[in-house]
Amino acid sequence: MTSTEQAKLWLNEPFDAETQKAVELLINSNSPDLDDSFYKSLEFGTGGMRGIMGVGTNRLNKYTLGQATQGLANYILQQFPNQEVKVAIAYDVRHNSKEFGKICADVLTANGIKVLLFKNHRPTPELSFTVRDKHCNAGIVLTASHNPPEYNGYKVYWNDGAQIVPPQDTAIINEVQNTKFDEIKFNGNDDLIEWIGEEQDQVYIDACIKNSTYQNIGKDNLNIVFTSIHGTTYATVPKALRQAGFKKIDLVQEQMVPSGNFPTVESPNPEEPAALQMALDLAKITNADIVIGTDPDGDRLGIAVRNLENEIQLLNGNQCNTILTYYILDQWKRRDKLNGNEFIGSTIVTSDIFFDIAQRFGVECKSGLTGFKWIGKMIRENEGEQKFVCGGEESFGFMTGDFVRDKDSCGSILLACEIAAFCKAHGKTMYQYLIEIYRDLGMYFESLTSITKKGRDGAEEIKQMMVDFRENPPKELAGSKVTEVKDYQEQTCLYLQENRREVMDEIPKSNVLIYYTEDGSKICIRPSGTEPKIKFYFSVKAKIISEADFKEKLIILNDKIERIKKDLKL
Repeated sequence: MTSTEQAKLWLNEPFDAETQKAVELLINSNSPDLDDSFYKSLEFGTGGMRGIMGVGTNRLNKYTLGQATQGLANYILQQFPNQEVKVAIAYDVRHNSKEFGKICADVLTANGIKVLLFKNHRPTPELSFTVRDKHCNAGIVLTASHNPPEYNGYKVYWNDGAQIVPPQDTAIINEVQNTKFDEIKFNGNDDLIEWIGEEQDQVYIDACIKNSTYQNIGKDNLNIVFTSIHGTTYATVPKALRQAGFKKIDLVQEQMVPSGNFPTVESPNPEEPAALQMALDLAKITNADIVIGTDPDGDRLGIAVRNLENEIQLLNGNQCNTILTYYILDQWKRRDKLNGNEFIGSTIVTSDIFFDIAQRFGVECKSGLTGFKWIGKMIRENEGEQKFVCGGEESFGFMTGDFVRDKDSCGSILLACEIAAFCKAHGKTMYQYLIEIYRDLGMYFESLTSITKKGRDGAEEIKQMMVDFRENPPKELAGSKVTEVKDYQEQTCLYLQENRREVMDEIPKSNVLIYYTEDGSKICIRPSGTEPKIKFYFSVKAKIISEADFKEKLIILNDKIERIKKDLKL
């Protein structure tokens, strides 16, 4: 069926008059958006269902959300028969998020399911926490994370507070795909809605402080700059910092105003230095020791600290998580809490330094596919057998403990500020603390390159790029032989020097390639599950013995990554 034929189906019931009018306008105007709006249906990726808002099967709207929620309702009622079922719903600051949240609530209550609905926008990790705290069967959050303003999204959580993984995800998707638009129950029952307000914020903040702080050294003397970048953490992070004992907190007031337009930034992504520019400017005035920003739904965080030249510098996700993980395990060791039955979580595209950290402290490092739902799965599968300590991935996400089963900026911020305060009290910076870790374990340096390819043609280009990299792996990168090619779609590892291939099926299939070189470099290639991008993750390493050596090796490793990019023709 062509896009136009698919669109014409939306000119009749069950689609309402407003939707029909919008579709008719698309058809009559010969808009190029028509094809992209209808050529396929939105699918669940690593972060759930995410897309541009508007009419169509490939857009986020009342009907695609309704279909997803009706399918979820069908599955929940099958899994929990003859009992009261509860689902928590939260949403971020994006356009239509509040309205979308109510649409989802109506579909659930129309199916006889009780809903715990937040009165106002709240961070995604608070939703994850609430699912477990309120003993819900599932949770939904409406968010598109750090995507541009025209996007929104839909993520489903299971009763352990983690995002859905196999077999739940496949079963729910099957229910969604088998749900026709005229089968969606939109006429909700408000009597089945329990509204959640600020009282839940306090329960969540208390849990963050309990699970993410270890000592109270130097907190009075740490200068903090924080920005929510117009997102949800305006409601939680400043309050949590003050309650934890930090006194000197300067907020970027212009960005503490929640807004789906994100008016002061091009992209509300704390991975990008431009998103933190206003915070960095304020840090110059306040002489801040640490600058922190969060994305719109409050699960990712960006951290900038004073470097060796006393300038504020943004840490990448691997650097930030290296500091947090090493510090936590060091604190556990000092308190005799490590007995060798603990583990930390990571992902296959994240730095391999986390295996070194785990070995250093005598714990296990488990690695899974991209996305914190896989770390959540690790926790669930090992509950009662191994103790989860912390976990992180390179895309600026981290979680401390298992009280939240997703990346959580609030707990991570409390921990990062404690480390910064501890370092300052001992006459050094977090950056110097990172270099000390590198001296202990070896220095890792990472970089990320993303190539955007929009629309149907872009999706085909990305698909072909993956085929080319899969079928024609490079023999050498930056002068070092490629020794291994891990193909997670084929679930094989090819040892090039021996021309030997081994099966590796401990991790589910995913369209990811990883090249390893003789000198320890690692290059990961994968299409994004939530954006029209193909991503290249670079990790190189070296030994260092001093801060001066660090500065020299930084130049050398950066040059090596540039040479690898050139060899890959990027």
